Amino acid sequence: MKIIVVGGSGSVGRPAVSALSGRHEVISVGRTSGDIQIDVEDVESIRSMYQQTGPVDAVIVAIGHGHFGPVEKMTGALWMKGINHKALPQVNIVLEGIAHMNDGGSFTMTSGVLNRDPIGGGACAASANGAIDSFVLGAAVDMPRGIRINCVSPGLLQNSVERYDGLFPGHEPVSDERVGLAYCKSVEGVVNGQLIIIE
Repeated sequence: MKIIVVGGSGSVGRPAVSALSGRHEVISVGRTSGDIQIDVEDVESIRSMYQQTGPVDAVIVAIGHGHFGPVEKMTGALWMKGINHKALPQVNIVLEGIAHMNDGGSFTMTSGVLNRDPIGGGACAASANGAIDSFVLGAAVDMPRGIRINCVSPGLLQNSVERYDGLFPGHEPVSDERVGLAYCKSVEGVVNGQLIIIE
């Protein structure tokens, strides 16, 4: 299969690339690294990516960030960071990609644990995750030509423990291997409209 991994050099994307590279043609996409560079917040840049790759069999989107901080200090603009930097770019990559997806192909989006198991200061991220999860459930029933769509939702990644030091008290980190297997399940398996939770 020809598989695009958007965010392939990131903490979530790297395990996906590693798990799938041995068996498939994997095209890693990033803002400043990878086989193709794009600005995920620019729809024209997303379209350019698909023009460069041609038809594909799977797209994994492992990108996004948002605002972390207490609700009492959050503004609407800060809350929108989760939508504009995580949820909307992922949705646009799917919407723009449908025409370039081969029959029976798949999209895999990426959310996270915080809308299931919240932490202090994580309301923005929780909202973005919830939007992505809900989009997958709703879109799965509408996808044409046998195209599937799923979402991988990992807990705190082992490779990110230092970066988020102290923010996830009591959360058990998940390994890169388990994250990679979740993307394999979505891409190589048959599930559709599923939230693939890694805890």
